[in-house]
Amino acid sequence: MMCVPILRMRETLTTFEDSGVELLHIDMMDGTFVPNLMLGTNYIRDLHDATKIPLDLHLMIQEPTAKLDWFDLQPGEWVSIHAETTAHLQRALQRVRALGARPRVALNPATPLSALDWVLDDIDGVLIMTVNPGYAGQTLVPQTIDKIQALRDLLVERGRPNLDIEVDGNVSVPNATRMAAAGATTFVLGTSALYKGEALSGSLRAVRRAITG
Repeated sequence: MMCVPILRMRETLTTFEDSGVELLHIDMMDGTFVPNLMLGTNYIRDLHDATKIPLDLHLMIQEPTAKLDWFDLQPGEWVSIHAETTAHLQRALQRVRALGARPRVALNPATPLSALDWVLDDIDGVLIMTVNPGYAGQTLVPQTIDKIQALRDLLVERGRPNLDIEVDGNVSVPNATRMAAAGATTFVLGTSALYKGEALSGSLRAVRRAITG
């Protein structure tokens, strides 16, 4: 949602609703964990009033546990917490669950999958950053395609083959095809796939074709 032109918000939400978009990805940035500020707590409340599409909150903020009450979390919404942002990841995930939301762990491109070793039973999915977070329009970190595949293999090995793998960063149509083949199941779409001058509904259909074959 950080990429949606503000003057086209209502039109964009209507297109998303008509196109069956499953989730709205909300980037919350604090200017500390990432070098940018983006989307505040009132924005979340306004979105809850503006649309029935559930939210997928991506918290790029330091020490998220103490700040979870700031967000108007709704039952079943997704909340991704970066493993790099807290010394007590399990506590943060448990707090998300206690608030009625669905906890997930986000990993930066260079963060090893071993960060998940002792929290797989506490989460509903993993968000793999395929760029270093902070800004839209970045180029894919190529090693992350192999990382997606390695995560899929790990989940099968650990008896969690159905755990969702979400990908975020330069999810263009060609890259989405590669990500899906590697095992990704949820795709965050921004400037690489949408808002490029073409009809928004057509761009959404193109990505769906790319990831379903």
